[in-house]
Amino acid sequence: GRFIRGAFPGTAERMAMFGDAAPVLAKKGVEGLELGGGVSGITHLIVTTCTGFSAPGIDLELVARCGLPERVERTMIGFMGCYAAINGLKLARHIVRSDPQARVLLVNIELCTMHLRESSGLEKLLSFCLWGDGCAAALVTAEPHGIELESFYCIVANERRDLMSWSIRDHGFEMVLSGQVPAAIHEALRSNQDAILGDRPTEAIDLWAVHPGGRSVLDAVERALKLAPTALEPSREVLRQYGNMSSATVMFVMKEMLKAPPGQLGCGMSFGPGLTAETMLFRTVS
Repeated sequence: GRFIRGAFPGTAERMAMFGDAAPVLAKKGVEGLELGGGVSGITHLIVTTCTGFSAPGIDLELVARCGLPERVERTMIGFMGCYAAINGLKLARHIVRSDPQARVLLVNIELCTMHLRESSGLEKLLSFCLWGDGCAAALVTAEPHGIELESFYCIVANERRDLMSWSIRDHGFEMVLSGQVPAAIHEALRSNQDAILGDRPTEAIDLWAVHPGGRSVLDAVERALKLAPTALEPSREVLRQYGNMSSATVMFVMKEMLKAPPGQLGCGMSFGPGLTAETMLFRTVS
């Protein structure tokens, strides 16, 4: 209703929309978790988003709406784009390794569709159809349950930083996404494959949790690492069902990894401005 031809909302109105809708969706995400011991045992809260901001922010909204302890330690990871979820997992892992009693709640909330920009260009309108809204929530502890986060590796191709950007404009946030991104991802993965996989061959990886930034991105990953056609099916299915939900998307793929039997080695990765690839190795535990 608010996106009317010739009168699309400005950034302030879009941020108000985010402030109304994001806490509702984020609360549903948290309520869908099996917290075991309830919210009173949560010691840390990490929230990632790149689609809306205010202060006080969604972190405090979650504390109030979900009944989290007021003493909970809060961290906002903002405006990092689609790879922020892996940064959130990395931070959560650091926390529980330094304090094994910690219980870290990670929430990835993105409302990408509110940044629809008025355009008569068919190509721009079609490219926007890739995006979706979503929220993922995860609990990270030192307990041997679910998925073990083994290691992380980051690639930043500074010479390709012009290929992707996400900027605040007067009429919402603007995405610049070059058609060269898949080729750049292919090149980055090929040249960093040993570091990403810990000198293992791709055949040693049982599970792949790749951020589905688009079909061409998944195709580039498949070609770069010479993966079997079925290896990225969980990512392709998330893309078909939900679209690209920025930082929440790879967590939807990670949920599918929980269905695998214990002892499976997996590789996760997500991409964003920089040009950046955040990667991790994980193992199913139970």
